[in-house]
Parts: sequence; C-alpha cells; structure tokens
Amino acid sequence: MPRRIIGLAVVAVLYSLTSMTSCAAGSQRAVENSARVPNLIVLLVVDQMRADYVTRFRSDWTGGLKRLTTEGAWFSNAAYPYLMTDTCAGHATIATGTFPHVHGMIADLWWDRASGKRVGCTGDPQAANVGYVTPATGGDSGRNLQVPTFADEMRRQRGARVVSVAGKARSAIGMAGHGGDAVAWLSESFDYWETSSGFSQTANRSAAAFVAAHPIVDDAGKTWDRSRPLSKYQGVDEDADEARVGSWGNAFPHVLSASTSRDFPEEWHRSPFLDAYIAEFGSALYDALKLGSGQSTDVLALSFSATDFVGHRFGPESQEVQDTQFRLDALLGRLFEHLDSTVGRGKYLVALTADHGVARIPEHLAKGGADAGHVNVRALTDAIEAQLSGSFGPGKYVADALGGGSLNLYFLPGVYDRLRANAAVLDAVISTVARAPGVLKVFPAEQLEQRPASPLAEAAALSRFATRSADLVVVLKPEWVTDLNTADHGNATPDDQRVPIFLMGPGIKAGEYDDAVTPADIAATFAAVCGITMDRMEGRPLRSALQAKKHF
Repeated sequence: MPRRIIGLAVVAVLYSLTSMTSCAAGSQRAVENSARVPNLIVLLVVDQMRADYVTRFRSDWTGGLKRLTTEGAWFSNAAYPYLMTDTCAGHATIATGTFPHVHGMIADLWWDRASGKRVGCTGDPQAANVGYVTPATGGDSGRNLQVPTFADEMRRQRGARVVSVAGKARSAIGMAGHGGDAVAWLSESFDYWETSSGFSQTANRSAAAFVAAHPIVDDAGKTWDRSRPLSKYQGVDEDADEARVGSWGNAFPHVLSASTSRDFPEEWHRSPFLDAYIAEFGSALYDALKLGSGQSTDVLALSFSATDFVGHRFGPESQEVQDTQFRLDALLGRLFEHLDSTVGRGKYLVALTADHGVARIPEHLAKGGADAGHVNVRALTDAIEAQLSGSFGPGKYVADALGGGSLNLYFLPGVYDRLRANAAVLDAVISTVARAPGVLKVFPAEQLEQRPASPLAEAAALSRFATRSADLVVVLKPEWVTDLNTADHGNATPDDQRVPIFLMGPGIKAGEYDDAVTPADIAATFAAVCGITMDRMEGRPLRSALQAKKHF
C-alpha cells in the first residue's frame, strides 16, 4: 500500500482504539469560570480548503485568515480519519463530533435500496423546500442525520438561537442539524435561496427581506479578475486541463454573462461572488436576530462554498483558487471586524476548518510521469455487467456507481445476495474491478462489517453505515479520481483528508500546534467550552490550545 495512504489512514486506527465515551462524560464538564463562556460561537467551514493552502498563501493574507494565523490557534496536523471525504460527511462530522459510521451521512449521494433510486444526503420526501422570493422545489432536512449537532444541543440545553447559511443544502443543514432560527442555502439550480419546512413552514422574514433586496442577478455582467498583483499568484493562469465554466475561457478575466443567459448561474456559483453573498447574508441574519446579545450563547454557522465549486473546475493549483482564497481572507476580515464592534472583541469563539481537501488535476501529474488519471466509471460498470451476464445470464445487475476520489458500487435488489452465495462469481467481479486502471483496493461490504485488518480498511469502515453504504467500496490509487470532475476528492490520501483547523477567541492560546487531531474535535471543544453534553461523541476537546485546562 502506498505510504501516503498508510500515513493518514493510521489516524483511523488511533481513533478506533480510543474510547470516546468518557470524553463526553468527563471532558465536557461545565466551564468553571463562566466569564470564559463566549456570547457567540462562530463556525466557519471553507469547502475544499486543503491544509497546504495555509502554508502556500498565508504570507499574502492581510484580513481574517491572517488574523486567525496570528491571534488564533492553528492545528497544522488535522485530518479526517475516514475514506469518503466529501461535503456531506465533512459538515456532519464537524457539527456532531462523530464520524460517518455514527452520524450516517456517508456521502453527498447514495443509492436508496428501499426506493430504488439515488438520493441526496439531506433529501426528505416529507419536507417541502421554501424559497425566499422565488418558489422552491424538492425537500431537504436533517432527517437522515442520526445524531444531534452541537447547534441542536445548544438549542435544547441552552436555548441558543442558530443561524446557518451555505451555498449547499448539505452544508447548511449539516451544520445546523435538525432545527434553527434561520437555515438557508443556494438552490440546486444555483439561482435562488431557500430553506425548508423541516426548519420553518414559512421563510424567515429577515432572510426573505435580504434576498429580496439583494438579487443574485445584480452581479450579472460583473468581472472576476485577480484581486492582487500578478506577482502574488503562483503557477500559470491559462491551463488547457482546466474545465470551462459557462462562457468563460481558462484565463482571467472572467466576465459574468447577462442575467438572461443560461450560463449566468453556472458562472456565478463558481466564482467568489458566491462567498461574498454568503458572508453578507450571514451577517445580515446575525444583525437581525441580534445573536450574542441574549442570556445564552448563540451559534452563527457559515460555509463558504466557492472554493469547492471553483476547485472542481480549475483545480487546486489554479490562480482562480488562489484568488478565491485571497477574497475570502478579505471577507473574513470584515466579518471579524463587524463581530468586534457588535458582540465585542473577545466575546466570540471562532473555529474555521474545511470539510475535505482535493486531489490535483490528474492530467497535470500524468504529464510529469506520475501514475494518475481519471477512472471511466461507465466503462467499469459495463465490464461488471458483462462479467455478470456471462455468469448469471443476460440482464442488468448494477444499480448505481457513485463517487469522486473513491467509488461506491450498488447492485440491484437480490444481486449481491446471489454474489455472496457464489464466492467464485463474486471473486471474479472483484478481480474485474481491481484490474481497472486506477483501482487500488476493493472492499466487499461484509469485509468492512468485521474488525478491519488494515488502516485503509479501518478508514473505509469509519465511512460505512450499513443500510446506506455500497455493496462494493472501490478505493482508487492516490492521484486518481473518477471522471465526474476535473479535480475531485473522496479518498484516504493527504490531499483529501488533511485540512486546517483554527480556533480564535476567549480562552484560546495563539500558536501553531502539531497535535494529531480531526475536525470532529471542534464540536467536542465547543461543547466543553459551553458546558453542554453530547452523546456518542468521538471527538476530543482541543486541550492544548485552551488556556483553562483545569476546567476540562
């Protein structure tokens, strides 16, 4: 097994050998010094922010990200210990302090065996989405989330008010959980904002007023160009391996199409204009609800989605990703200044992390001779169909194949039972998959139900929730992804698993820490500081950065 996978996947073993039950009971006792309990908890998630973005870009940060590096605690050795590193799993892990095998949000999408169709992790047939200004379709909620989030417990135990805003339903809902005063996200069509009846039967008035006063189409015709001098940017701008977005080419500047163009929503959500909207929307809701001004500690959660949308098309080495990070630095600087002047400097606790990283564009690496590439998912499933048609007779056998940096294979009802009953045919299918270019390892479901025999198997097991997970889990080699995106994530590699964690606020000791930690530790830290309990906690408080260690 490649050393890069072993190094990160071993984190999973360390977590599996440590009982976290005592953490919830013992490490989260109420803070003795109530003066250290903040008025406001601020959870910030930067979708697809790799850990190395800090070291690559921090010398040019001047705003909020700079402040986190100078005034905050930076955990530079943070990583997810599981395999399926994606948005839904990451946000749920951050918010609940548990991993997918507990919280159940295994991936953005899975094949639902009961309904016989693909479902989104926040999909809820009993909920109806509610549009702000524009009518909405579909239904989303936290129904599939198996445990409460930190925000859920703060509402239940402390009466906290909760605001959660993101560019994706799975991000906003993942942070909020099962309720909230204002939970909002960008629609799947990327052209309007919505919530759902899972949170409120009607749109929050303050949210609706903001959206009405700030239509997305106001950005039509604007130009996205570099926000810093060219000398501040690394690498080349125009790259043939980058994917096109709408009417754009691969080089700056990028001009947003007219509001009537079908390209406009695609261009807008793959630009820093999305993050700017999230920051302004979240700040407006914070002001309207007067978060941090009551008797309880309130929660403001914002997930900035632009880095992910930009990164999937342009790749992590692009100047577009660099500029998105530069602009986010400025946005966060203004957000922190606003919090300083309202709730008060030193009265709010911030955590910033990412839901996952991302692999580099495989074609870049292949040109240098590396073993890298895109897996042709259709060709792989066709090979499986041919294999099974030869063994069982003509027919259709594969239900779905889902993934990015790894692949989840689901069979139609009854097929996998037949395979388990016929070891020779199952072994032949596994061999067919294993021989495909880019495949590292194939795990049958039953192998992950047993005690994992390797760090990689342990990482896969932490991503497994039996009723939702695939029949065959296909782990791709490092630097290989499926052909769903130009650059992608979802594997147990440093590129995907490693993310930054920052803490800043009262009781936090500034500095860099190299403790081996995970984003699940954020919820544990918040719970410890606020003096609440959270059941089934797998994370641990980040004690090394807490000044009042005796309180935990």
